[in-house]
Amino acid sequence: MKIAGLDIGTTGCKCTVFDEDGRYLDKAYRDYPVRRAVGGHEVDVSTIMDGVYDVIAEMAEKYPDIASIGVTSFGETFVMTDAEGKPLHTSMLYTDPRGAGECAELIGKLGERTIAQISGLRPHEMYSIAKIMWIRNEQPEVYEAAKHIFLMEDYVIFHLTGKCVIDYSLATRTMAFDIRKLCWSKEILEAAGVDEALMSELVPTGTIAGEITEKAACRTGLAAGTKIVAVAHDQVAACAGAGAFDPSIAVDGAGTVECLTPIYQGIPDIDVMSQGYFSVVPYVVPGQYVAYAFSYTGGALIQWCTQTLMGKEAELAAARGISVNEYLEQEYAAEHGEEPSGMLVLPHFAGAATPYMDTGSKGAVLGLTAGTKASEIYRACLEGVVYEMYLNLQAIRPSGVRCEKLYATGGGARSQVWMQMKADVLGMPITALRTADAGTVGSAMLTGIATGVFADLKDAANHMVEKTVTYHPRGEMHEKYMKIYERYAKVYGAVRPLM
Repeated sequence: MKIAGLDIGTTGCKCTVFDEDGRYLDKAYRDYPVRRAVGGHEVDVSTIMDGVYDVIAEMAEKYPDIASIGVTSFGETFVMTDAEGKPLHTSMLYTDPRGAGECAELIGKLGERTIAQISGLRPHEMYSIAKIMWIRNEQPEVYEAAKHIFLMEDYVIFHLTGKCVIDYSLATRTMAFDIRKLCWSKEILEAAGVDEALMSELVPTGTIAGEITEKAACRTGLAAGTKIVAVAHDQVAACAGAGAFDPSIAVDGAGTVECLTPIYQGIPDIDVMSQGYFSVVPYVVPGQYVAYAFSYTGGALIQWCTQTLMGKEAELAAARGISVNEYLEQEYAAEHGEEPSGMLVLPHFAGAATPYMDTGSKGAVLGLTAGTKASEIYRACLEGVVYEMYLNLQAIRPSGVRCEKLYATGGGARSQVWMQMKADVLGMPITALRTADAGTVGSAMLTGIATGVFADLKDAANHMVEKTVTYHPRGEMHEKYMKIYERYAKVYGAVRPLM
């Protein structure tokens, strides 16, 4: 018997298969087109469903004994469909600027603090409800024809099972979910003019949604009776996949986006959270909540740096048989050891996430001279991402964060230099995990628990979470970084008025 995790991302989806002991076996991936224009950022969700069918079919052909599949997805993006689940429009991504006026309208009716206290989110047009209102206002024929409003998790589940089911954590991303009562907020939906009957049934994270339909089984090759599990928003799945179930542990997702996810026992101070636009999201352990403190450009900034600026260095690295990242780290260490670069990089190359939520902010590189070397720019980019996360940690601390150590996931966790830098700057131990894809692992863990493969979270983590190296903070390095951080903390305020 096999279990699988289906991860729906903004640009592609993958299906990863594990055996009953949690060992990785195989995966299939498909990407799909995203349209980005001045007026909006959109995706045709029918192409997402085509990709889902393809990756499942590829894995089902190799592993016909797949017994269950867990579904996790990115947040915010929704689609209105007819009764059969056929999309009535192209879907807006969270980066789409539409909905700002509608968000202001909702604030005018309920007040910013009331919305935050109910939803756990400081109002912002990135969330689904503002964009749903935009369609109701600007494309009334679409809204009137709609029989369902799905986010990507429940959209896929509906096509696989015929059931309209969404888990608590993903429902939070609509800004229409009550994090205290764990239900759709009648107050917010009524103020938004959105019919609650269009929304999917709410279930706890990691709940079996139903069994594969005959039609979907024919399309995918899955066996009759295959169970489909409503897992979670991808960040919650990643936190579970890191094996973090205790407020003393936070997760550092070192992927394209850099995301720090602390855990709370109970709901933290919403007023404090709202100041930094930090989300409050129900977690997999009943009574626990997580928050998202993130930068849009974590690994994305490092990729930009190496691909845009480091062509010559990439060639030299290839000649040595190492990655360009390793080459640059070695070159820097040979000349400077572990000393901070002293440069300042504001990593807002795709706008600012928490604690600013300023999509208009731009990136900046300060401290360049005619003698600045490529390895020094690379090192400064690494430092900029970490300084931004330290800034986030300082902003979220007053909410009651109790983390004493970090578990690191994602591709960035493989860099010893970056991990040690994070431990030194953040001032706490950080343990790298074997998997680069904690979201997929978390999806499989929760699927295995729901279907009886694992007894509970601890059992699942024992089978699927593997720690590698722990990096400990060094006091003298922390002091050096903090002297530079004092200047870094002023960069956004200095640069933003100019850009």
